[in-house]
Amino acid sequence: MERVCVPRCNFTRIMALLQIILGIFVILISIASLHRFYSVGFFLHGTDEDSCQKFHTINDGYADFDLKALNDRVEEVLIRLSELQDKLESTIQKMDKESKGRSAAKTIARTEFRMFLEEEVIQPLYSVHVALRLIRIPQPDAVRAPGSPMEDPLINFFTVEETRKYITGKGNRNGRASVYGTNKTYNTIGHACVLMRKELEEYMNYDIGSYCRDDWNLAQRLMLGGCDPLPRRRCLARASRLYQRPLPINESLWTMPDDRNVRWSNYNCRDFKCLSSRNPRRGFSKCTGCFDLHKEKLKWVTNTSLADFLIGDVLAVKPGEIRIGLDISIGTGSFAARMRERNVTIVSTSFNVGAPFSETIALRGLIPLYATLNQRLPFFDNTLDLIHTSVFLDGWIDLQLLDFVLFDWDRVLRPGGLLWVDKFFCNRKDLDDYMYMILQFRYKKHKWVVSFKSKDEVYLSALLEKPPRSL
Repeated sequence: MERVCVPRCNFTRIMALLQIILGIFVILISIASLHRFYSVGFFLHGTDEDSCQKFHTINDGYADFDLKALNDRVEEVLIRLSELQDKLESTIQKMDKESKGRSAAKTIARTEFRMFLEEEVIQPLYSVHVALRLIRIPQPDAVRAPGSPMEDPLINFFTVEETRKYITGKGNRNGRASVYGTNKTYNTIGHACVLMRKELEEYMNYDIGSYCRDDWNLAQRLMLGGCDPLPRRRCLARASRLYQRPLPINESLWTMPDDRNVRWSNYNCRDFKCLSSRNPRRGFSKCTGCFDLHKEKLKWVTNTSLADFLIGDVLAVKPGEIRIGLDISIGTGSFAARMRERNVTIVSTSFNVGAPFSETIALRGLIPLYATLNQRLPFFDNTLDLIHTSVFLDGWIDLQLLDFVLFDWDRVLRPGGLLWVDKFFCNRKDLDDYMYMILQFRYKKHKWVVSFKSKDEVYLSALLEKPPRSL
């Protein structure tokens, strides 16, 4: 019996010792937390009258510090420690029950015990230690350099170290001003990243310098949720294992790309043939014929209705003046390909909603701009000659959101530039609302066509010129 008892007794003593250490650790954390809260003036000081005035306030110099974030971080650490203690206690109880009828040969092995300590004790304690070290108290105003911005309030909100490093302001080396004349650089993230903290921290949890996970769909989900722009990452983007050299530009414009140049792991289809409009399981519903390049080649050079404008007719409105533009549509770059044949450079917005739209545009030798509707256009004021939009805002968009979008388009379109609304469709009862949103800018009408799409829906196509506004 003594031989049987020795391993079990040793293990019980070790577990009891771990609980004692854990208890001491919790006490130390509590004292440290109280000290940090006291140092920022959260507790009562002075006389009763002064204390009543200072209760639930913070000393001067910490007025903008997010105490709730700090409290949440400490609470999170204490919860982790409590869970670890419960796990240790339940493990001891379980082993006591199992050891009564267990022979010496079945007692816990050294390797199993070591694995338990590493995975269930050491790793949780390490994560708690890291979480505590990541808590930051800002410097008071008296210590902070004059004119320097406050510390980012999100520092204590995110727990993944890479996210915290990314959003922390980076001071210039040797105190020199940057090319922009600033002393610090602040990376940006979308405000909705706070609402998608769990997904963002999954996205930012990686090994620096190694290959990124194949998680572009997670990144896209974050962007669509308003976490846009996303933080940069310090891992290597994956490419297709069988990547082939792209076709020369004179062949690539109207040739379907090689299947091997796309990572298909997050799509319903596994090749371009599967993306045919005849396949009901292709995985996307917008722009169903976009990957049938033989049909795409007929667009904007032939018309089947009054709402179809020809590229030649549009360019004839401003001969020689249309040189650069933006296509805000869902597609594979066919509009940009047609305009390239006319020596016009078009940047195509893209998003991989069910199919590799971005990769297809690039493999055709065109420029994809991977951006959502949430984002301000990355162009300076009055710079583009043309904005074209098709199969994008059709009838679903909120009027106030559309207002922000149209004003941004107006911002980047130069005086005399053209806005081409290509077969926008909506319910007949909503047409007046959408028409007002477009006409409020008082653009000159070169073309304006309303035609029936169905009994209850209509098409609107328009070619409008931005006025000078030379103020």
